[in-house]
Amino acid sequence: MRPLLNVIDNRIFHLHNDSVSYILYLLPNNQLGHLYYGPRVTATAQTLEAYTKLESKSGGTVHFSAENTMFTLADQLQEYPVYGTSDFRQGAIAATRGDAPLYLNFTYQGFAESHEKPRNLALPASFGQAGQVTVLTVDLADAAHGLTLQQHYAMFDDSAAVVRWQTVTNVGDAALTLTRALSGGLDLPTADYRFVQLSGNWARERHVKSRPLAQGTTAIESQRGASSHQQNPYVALQAADGTLQSGEAFGFNLIYSGNFQASAEVNEWNQTRFMIGLHPDQFAWRLDPTTSFTTPEAVVTYSNAGLAGLSRTNADFVRNHVIAPIWRDRPRPVVLNSWEAAYFDFDTEKLLKLAAAGKKVGIDCFVLDDGWFGHRDDDRSSLGDWQVYAKKFPHGIDGFAQSIHDLGLQFGLWFEPEMISPRSNLIAVHPDWVVAPPHERRAIGRNQYVLDFANPAVVDNLFAQMSKVIDATHLEYIKWDMNRNITEAYSQYLAAIGRPQGEFFHRYIQGVYRLYAKLLTAYPDVLIEGCAGGGGRFDLGILFYSPQIWVSDDSDAVERLKIQTGTALGYPLSAMSNHVTAVPNGQVNRTTPLETRFNVALFGTLGYELDLTQEPQSVLDAIAAQIRLYKKLQPLVLTGDFHFLRTLEDGEHNTVAWAIEAADHSRIAFGFYRLLANPDGNAVDRLRLPFVDSQASYSISGRAVPVSGAVLKHLGLRLPYEFNGPNQAVAELAGDFQSKLLILTKEG
Repeated sequence: MRPLLNVIDNRIFHLHNDSVSYILYLLPNNQLGHLYYGPRVTATAQTLEAYTKLESKSGGTVHFSAENTMFTLADQLQEYPVYGTSDFRQGAIAATRGDAPLYLNFTYQGFAESHEKPRNLALPASFGQAGQVTVLTVDLADAAHGLTLQQHYAMFDDSAAVVRWQTVTNVGDAALTLTRALSGGLDLPTADYRFVQLSGNWARERHVKSRPLAQGTTAIESQRGASSHQQNPYVALQAADGTLQSGEAFGFNLIYSGNFQASAEVNEWNQTRFMIGLHPDQFAWRLDPTTSFTTPEAVVTYSNAGLAGLSRTNADFVRNHVIAPIWRDRPRPVVLNSWEAAYFDFDTEKLLKLAAAGKKVGIDCFVLDDGWFGHRDDDRSSLGDWQVYAKKFPHGIDGFAQSIHDLGLQFGLWFEPEMISPRSNLIAVHPDWVVAPPHERRAIGRNQYVLDFANPAVVDNLFAQMSKVIDATHLEYIKWDMNRNITEAYSQYLAAIGRPQGEFFHRYIQGVYRLYAKLLTAYPDVLIEGCAGGGGRFDLGILFYSPQIWVSDDSDAVERLKIQTGTALGYPLSAMSNHVTAVPNGQVNRTTPLETRFNVALFGTLGYELDLTQEPQSVLDAIAAQIRLYKKLQPLVLTGDFHFLRTLEDGEHNTVAWAIEAADHSRIAFGFYRLLANPDGNAVDRLRLPFVDSQASYSISGRAVPVSGAVLKHLGLRLPYEFNGPNQAVAELAGDFQSKLLILTKEG
C-alpha cells in the first residue's frame, strides 16, 4: 500500500503509511506548525482538530484567529521556523538585502500532491517509483519580500522515514542573499533525549558519542568542504530511558557531502528543536529575480525499538531509496587492492603475479591503487595528469588491463580527481584552477592543492581525462579518493563571473556530483567506490553515486569494531567497504588472527589488501575458504537485517556481538568478538537473539544438536568458550583478539 495523505480543511496534513504518521498544520498566523511524528495514528479529523488547539506556554490560550494578539511563536512547534519574529530560537532560513536583514513571513498559499519521485543523477536525492511514494508540497509566500517557499515532504510506503527539502524562489524585482537555508529538522515537545553523534578523526572515524540534552544548544558541524572524518552528518536523538534495543529514537541525516551543521536546541520550556542542513557560516547565496535555490534533502527516521531498531530503519531506507537500484541486490566483487602489497614500488610483472595469486584464491576484481599515472613514485607529483606512467607500463595501461582481463578478473583503478600536485602539467597550464585567492599565500596539504570544482571547465577536463583511461582499459571499478580538506576557500572562476564567494563550498560539491553524474551516465555499470582519506566523506550524498565507501584507512580488526559499529547506526552494511590486510597492522602495529580480520570484514563488502605472493599456502587456502564462505553470505550483507547484540558502547568493554538475518529469515550470520583473554571468563555466557522465530528450530555450524528458537530468544545462544582454567580442554577461543562466526540455519 502506498503512503496516504489526508488533508483536513486545507489546514491539517496527515502523511502516513503502515508504520508511521507525520502531521503538520496551519498555525494562527498561517505559517506551518508541527504536530506529530511517530507510530501510525488513526485519529479522526475531530481529534486532530482538538490537538491543534494548543495551550501556549508563554501565556494565553492559542486560538485560530488572526486578531488574537496573544499569539506568539516563542513556544510553538514549527516546520520551517524563522528567527526573530517572536521566536528567538535558531531559524531555518535567513536572508538579507544589502546589509539589511529581512524578517521573513512565509504564509500558506496551497498544496500539491504527487506519487512519483524519479532518480536523477544531476544531484543526490531520495527516489521512489510511481505508487511507492507520496510527495506533499506546501506552497508558502512572503509577498512583502518577493519570496516563495515550497516545503516538500516525501514519505515512502516501505519506510518509517520522512524526507524534507525546500525550494526558495525570488519572485521580486531585486536580488537578495540567502545567508541561511537549512533542510529542516524536527520540533519536539520535550528534551528527554540523548544526543548521539558519530565523531572521531582520521583512522578512528564514527565512534559513538552520547550526551544528554540540556537547556542550550548541542551541535556538531563540518566546515572542511567535506562531511569529514571528525563529524558525520548522521545524528540520533535517543529517549533518555532508551537502550540499544528499546525506547523511542529519531534519526537525522543529509543527502549531502559538504559543509553541514546539525544542532539540538532546548528552550526554557524544555522543548527541543533539532535542525540540520548546510552550514550557515561561509554560506551566502545570491538569489537574483526569477531564480530559485533548493536545499539538500534531510532524512528523518523513527523507531520505538532503540538505536538498533533505528539502525535497521536507516539501512532499509538507504538501500531502497538512496543507493542505485542496479547495485541493491547485485553481487559486489571481492577485490584485491594493490596498495599495501606494493605501494608506489611496482612494475607490470609484480602486479600480474599479485593478480594471478588473487585469481587462485577467488578474487573477482584486481584494483591498481595509487602510482600508475604521470610520473608518480611518491605522493608529491602528478595529480591532475591522468595519463599512464610509461616507465611502469611500457605497453600502456590498456595492455596491462587486457592482461588482467585475460586472467578472468575485473579491473579497477584509483583516481583522486579533485586534487592537483604543485608540479603537475595541468597546474602549469591552468594555475587559476587551484582553490585559493590569486597572488596570495596558500597552504599545501599532503603535498597537493584542491581543484576548483565550482568551475565547470575543471569538471569537463577531468571527465575527458578519465574517459580516455576508462575506454582504453574497459574499466569495471573506480576507487575515488579525496585526501585533503579545503583551505583558503576562494574560486577565481566565481570571481570572474561575478558570483559571491559565499557560494563556493556548495558549488564545489555540486561540481563533484556533476563529475559523478557524467561518469555514471557514460559508464552506468562501473562500480565507483567512494573514499576520502578513508572515511572522511562517508555520507548519503556519496552513497547516491557510490554503492560502497571505504570505511576507514584504519583496517585493524579491533579498531574496526568501533568504527563499523558507529557506521552501522546510520548506514547499511552493504555500503561499508572492508579489507582484510596484513599484520602487524600498518596503522596500529597490532597483530590479529586472520580469522578475526575476516570475521570483522565480512560484515560489509569484502576485499583483501596484502601481498598474496608472499603468503604461505596455508594462509592462501584459508583465504580461499573465506572468500567462498563470504560469497554464500553476501546476500545477507546486501539485503539482510543487521542486529546489534552487544557493543563496546553499551557498557560491555571486552566483547562484541553482531548478527545479520537473511531477508527471508532462513539464515543468520552471528559474529562474536573477544578483545582480551579473560582467565575468569564465564564458561556459560549466553546472549539472547530476540529476532528469531520461537516456533522454529535452528541448526548451528559446528554444533551437533539443533536449538529451538524459543531457547535462543529467551535463554540465549551459548557463546564460545574461552580458556579459563578448568575448561581449557574444551576452549573454543584462546588468546587475545579472538572471534567466532556461527551460521544458524532455520529448519522449520
